[in-house]
Amino acid sequence: MTGKLLRVMVCSPRHAGWELGNTWRELGFHHAPDFRVAQAQHDELCRLLKDAGAEVVCLPASDSLTLDAAYTHDASLSTDYGLILMNPGKSNRVPEARAHADVAAQLGIPVLGEVRVPGNSEAGDMVWLDPRTLLIGSGYRTNQAGISQVRDLLGSKAIEVLSAPLPYGPGPAACLHLMSLMSMLDEQTVLVDLPWLAVETVELLKSRGLRLIAIEYAERDSLACNVLSLGGKRVIALSENAMTYQKLLDAGFDVRTFSGSELCINGSGGPTCLTRPLLRT
Repeated sequence: MTGKLLRVMVCSPRHAGWELGNTWRELGFHHAPDFRVAQAQHDELCRLLKDAGAEVVCLPASDSLTLDAAYTHDASLSTDYGLILMNPGKSNRVPEARAHADVAAQLGIPVLGEVRVPGNSEAGDMVWLDPRTLLIGSGYRTNQAGISQVRDLLGSKAIEVLSAPLPYGPGPAACLHLMSLMSMLDEQTVLVDLPWLAVETVELLKSRGLRLIAIEYAERDSLACNVLSLGGKRVIALSENAMTYQKLLDAGFDVRTFSGSELCINGSGGPTCLTRPLLRT
């Protein structure tokens, strides 16, 4: 999750139907999307990605996609052996996995497998602690059946899959992923929302010798913990989170920012959520 980002998939608000945006209430957005602002913010994110040396691949528009498709991270998991297609716990997002598979086929990326009913899984709950260890949050979007299926798919590759309990938080209607509470910044450093992580998760991170940087808690609701690693101690964060941004600078990171007031905070999806990394080195 922290190697140099070389190829990444995104889905613009335009392709995810934000121009209409008439389902925002039922999908849990805070207010009706301002398409013009959201698209401009997405364009700025793509500029930052390209400036960092990443090839940006766009998910095509489709009638099966909803506003949530802009948060491309969740519908598939990248592995060294191909994509694992998710079966999202949010039912409107289920078609996104097939859209990811179609793009992967065009790029020559194999599909390792997929999570099926009764399993639910969203990749926002999945954090690679190292190339051989995947930590998966168990909550409302990813259940134990889904975790078991991912474990079975990766077991033959000698990859250990660990489960981490998630808090109740705002409840089942809210978007609370494991990656809402932790972001890998480099191989040794994790940005965390410490009070919301389970004790066993914190102890696991400490036992692995990882350095924990706590967000500024006043910036929790503006997605301060959602930071994308570009590799080489470079990260993308939201400009709304200036205090957490300063902590990252103090820790030696090169921080590139964009405003996510409409694109991110409205729909509860930050820089990591907006990107599906396909290739790192």
